[in-house]
Amino acid sequence: MTPGGRIAAAIEILDEILGGCRAETALTGWARGHRFAGSGDRAAIRDHVFDALRCRRSFAALGGSETGRGLMTGALRDSGRDPNAVFTGEGYSPAPLTPEEAAAGHTPEGAEALDCPDWLWPILDDDLGAEAAPVLRAMRSRAPVFLRVNTRQGSREEAAARLADEGIATRMHDTVTTALEVTENQRRIATSAAYLEGLVELQDASSQAVVDRLPLPAEGRVLDYCAGGGGKSLAMAARTGAAIFAHDAEPRRMRDLPTRAARAGAAVTLLSATELDRAAPFDLILCDAPCSGSGSWRRDPQGKWALTPERLAELTEIQDTILDAAAPRVIQGGALAYVTCSVLARENAARIRDFLQRTGEWREESRAHFLPGPLGDGFFLSVLRRR
Repeated sequence: MTPGGRIAAAIEILDEILGGCRAETALTGWARGHRFAGSGDRAAIRDHVFDALRCRRSFAALGGSETGRGLMTGALRDSGRDPNAVFTGEGYSPAPLTPEEAAAGHTPEGAEALDCPDWLWPILDDDLGAEAAPVLRAMRSRAPVFLRVNTRQGSREEAAARLADEGIATRMHDTVTTALEVTENQRRIATSAAYLEGLVELQDASSQAVVDRLPLPAEGRVLDYCAGGGGKSLAMAARTGAAIFAHDAEPRRMRDLPTRAARAGAAVTLLSATELDRAAPFDLILCDAPCSGSGSWRRDPQGKWALTPERLAELTEIQDTILDAAAPRVIQGGALAYVTCSVLARENAARIRDFLQRTGEWREESRAHFLPGPLGDGFFLSVLRRR
């Protein structure tokens, strides 16, 4: 496909997404209907689409409209390219800009330039202060890709060498000793021997740093209460001899966990809602709670535009419910770890404050914040100890 043909395809997909379709669904549907597109074409189109979604507000301002054509016009202008050189109508390129389209657009300012919803900017400004604008600028670019080395199977140096043999270049993370950042050939990871044999797993470096800070017992019982795909379950299993259990309110999210655990040589027991109390109490419960995802919007930019004040309030209620449900299942003297991939104080510090006010049984033992940037996504961790 030509560069113009790829942009035309991105326009088509973006219009579908703007109409309410999930990005992955729209991309998969387009690929199935255009079998002639090679892997390089699909990858380039995907990059166009996700870049436009991350920068949806500023690109719409530059392009004059929040449509597929407007976003891709804005993307070209943002990169310093003349849209008329691409919108030619030749071959599979998009049709030429109309006089109205060519004249439309303005330079974005303030929250618009930072690709932030207007209602959210005052909250981020209050919560993050001088870091608010840099965090939002980081969200406009692609997230780095990190691997977690399964140290039960090999060292980070061995993993890097094996990946290099397959043409996958990596560099070691500065502070997370199990993390490798992939710098070349990221799309080869899923078919690499290192991945298929369980030596490495895809996992953000900040997510790994969170697990590094958990007070994992050498033995006993650990529960990943909101396990999702089970990345943190596997990371914990690699660091302790304790029995690891995983639960999720939507069990389908854990459907791949048994296969991943077998590949990693880890023992993880899945628990249904009815099995939780029979397995309790636990020495440590990790609550990686549902949240706005504001620390990882580089990976899911649709989440930023879908979030509303009402949904944020609903999420804080869910987070309180999760903490209250998990706490009684921790042994006396045990630990409860609350984690979100959010940078918003009302999902983080405020939830811990309110939890501690509701009960006299707990004290906060430690806390960590990670902001989105080149070293990983944004995360919050609070470790609570039962008296």
